[in-house]
Amino acid sequence: MNSISCQNATILAVDDNPKNLKVLCSAIANMGWEILVATDGESAVEQAKYAQPDLILLDIMMPEIDGFETCQILKENSSTQEIPIIFMTALSETVDKVKGLSLGAVDYITKPFQPEEVIARINIHLKLRSLTQELANQNIELEKRVQERTAKLSQVLQELHNFQLQQVQYEKMSSLGQLVAGIAHEINNPLTFVEGSLNYLENFLPKIIYHLKLYQQHYPNPVEQIVESANNIELDNMIQDIPDLLSSISEGIERISKISHSLRIFSRSDIFHKTSFDIHEGIDSTLVILKYRLRNGKNRLGIEVIKDYGNLPKIRCYPGQLNQVFMNIISNAIDAINEAAKKSLKLEKEIKHIIHISTSANSKGNSIIISIKDNGPGIPPEIKERVFEQFFTTKAVGKGTGLGLSISREIIEQRHEGKLYCFSEVNKGTEFIIEIPIKEKD
Repeated sequence: MNSISCQNATILAVDDNPKNLKVLCSAIANMGWEILVATDGESAVEQAKYAQPDLILLDIMMPEIDGFETCQILKENSSTQEIPIIFMTALSETVDKVKGLSLGAVDYITKPFQPEEVIARINIHLKLRSLTQELANQNIELEKRVQERTAKLSQVLQELHNFQLQQVQYEKMSSLGQLVAGIAHEINNPLTFVEGSLNYLENFLPKIIYHLKLYQQHYPNPVEQIVESANNIELDNMIQDIPDLLSSISEGIERISKISHSLRIFSRSDIFHKTSFDIHEGIDSTLVILKYRLRNGKNRLGIEVIKDYGNLPKIRCYPGQLNQVFMNIISNAIDAINEAAKKSLKLEKEIKHIIHISTSANSKGNSIIISIKDNGPGIPPEIKERVFEQFFTTKAVGKGTGLGLSISREIIEQRHEGKLYCFSEVNKGTEFIIEIPIKEKD
């Protein structure tokens, strides 16, 4: 759909009365839109799934499946839930309007309708949807770039598997820091531009609105052409919608900023000296980077992450290395759940997958405990005995190096003088427990 003119939009009109459909189609026929029609709720749902219209005009009073139920069905389906719906109705009770809006409709048109009103309402919601889609596409593109660079980074890390463990660790952290920092830098440049543009909009739009209101105040009786134009474009509604639109854009910018911030935290190298670090900040930054892998998969529902954080002090550590441990363990949990979903004969889409992360201090208060537990397929005893062996992996060629957990143990036990444990039970899940001593000085 053209984000400016909306000329190529597809409109689905739904009404059980052919005469009403004819009148409606005639009213909007000259707008250049492709108009589809349906005479009942069931066929409307099927057409919406197949044709993916840009907007739906939906009558409420229909036999069998009425407009309310049809709207609910469309909003519950992932392929149609984002399509804006405008109800057409002779009902004037507030409770009916509230019901429709609570089901996900964006607007109401009261019968008998005026063609100008119908066209104006369609135009504003097409433009709003276009702007929303444009922002979403920009977010997707930025996240795609992050994923592509992260994939390249994984390929580089796999090529290091023939080096000795300590050399692999140091070179891996160095490469990780440089590449991920580069990603954060590339995100920050366009983000700064977008944020600056938004600040400019937030500054001058209220001034324009104030200027318009001054005109309305001092010239309360404008010429008929100005009144008609204001009514046609629903000027008052547009003025009210502007703050919400700016707020949505601001939320998108904040989301991208969080990703960039998490990448900077994750990429800290700190190889040669320890520094004070918030463990929870490291875990959260890792989860932000892995968020795309936690979403719904081909064979499963999304993975829910439950965080149960205790009140922990900052500890002296190598932040970049600990972040890599979190990445290795959480990634392994996701991989295990995905593999189980592919192989299982059950409907994995009905199973709730969970990764539970908890933190606490031990009873003496001299160590912190981090537990990362999943409800995946678990690890057979004969494999569990070897999970920390260097180069040991059960993954397909090219999917893993067999270094992740080996390096993780090296980081925890050698670099931080802690402990890394693995507990697992087949068909129940796996738990990794990290214990790191709290030290005020190195």
